[in-house]
Amino acid sequence: MTVLVLTCEEDLTADIVVSTLQDLGVPLVRLDPADLPGKVALSAEYAGDDFDGYLKAGERMVSLGSLRSVWVRRPGTPGARAPEQSAWITAESEQALYGMLSCTPARWMNHPVASVQARNKPWQLRLAHRSGFLVPPTLITTFPAVARQFAAAHQDLVVKSVSGKHPGDPPLVLPTTRISPDADFSGVAAGPTLLQRHVHKEADIRLTCVGEQLFAARKKADPEEVDSRFTQHGTWEPAEVPDSVEQAVSRYMTTAGLAYGAFDFAEDPDGAWWFLECNQGGQFGFVQLETDQPIARAIATWLAVESVT
Repeated sequence: MTVLVLTCEEDLTADIVVSTLQDLGVPLVRLDPADLPGKVALSAEYAGDDFDGYLKAGERMVSLGSLRSVWVRRPGTPGARAPEQSAWITAESEQALYGMLSCTPARWMNHPVASVQARNKPWQLRLAHRSGFLVPPTLITTFPAVARQFAAAHQDLVVKSVSGKHPGDPPLVLPTTRISPDADFSGVAAGPTLLQRHVHKEADIRLTCVGEQLFAARKKADPEEVDSRFTQHGTWEPAEVPDSVEQAVSRYMTTAGLAYGAFDFAEDPDGAWWFLECNQGGQFGFVQLETDQPIARAIATWLAVESVT
């Protein structure tokens, strides 16, 4: 049984897991959907009561029926490297690839359908609250008057991207930024704006969930930065997960249908963890490097388990 890894060519984080799978003696095929059609080829046939076929990546070929798991890491857009790119070839390649893989009994980390929903920030916040996390008051609006009312009620605010993407991902340039309650909010009419009550924090928390395993790391907050997760200030250290957070993570992951999630929290002076977001494909390499937590091995072990049909 084979593990299928869907990611781009230059993915150092994936390299760590692939190396661990190889150490475990688990067969694997790694490919980038951006190479379909071209370096990646596929074929599948529905006959009788089953849908079977195979994928070919370079000189490697794997049958759909032999897949034990699929790890969707950082895949390129299907058709992105086709000789003649078009929206049509992208749509056809995407439907063919993920449609075929969804017909297999393989386990997913994470299934594309679950991932699309999990990236939705309003949905995240609602699920986080229902799962039992502490969630800061949040507003998403294009009404300047509503933004002013929210600012008057909460005073200390931050503004951030609704999409939740890292500001380093071009062409996005909006980091999490502190904003004054008497700011000019007329600009929110130009596009959806996310305002959130600022959490005065002692530390940033990154909790990586792999299946049922939790790996939490804590970094003392930089007083000069609103979001010190992406600064060089301080180092990450292993952290104990409060029972209430552990239970909330379990409820969140089950409802979201995720096998992997990277949660970000703000720890306040009282030690409470406030939910900020859950990235269904978040990085873990930097945490493993600084804390020696065996996250890559946990992922590899999860992927290595054969599906039960």
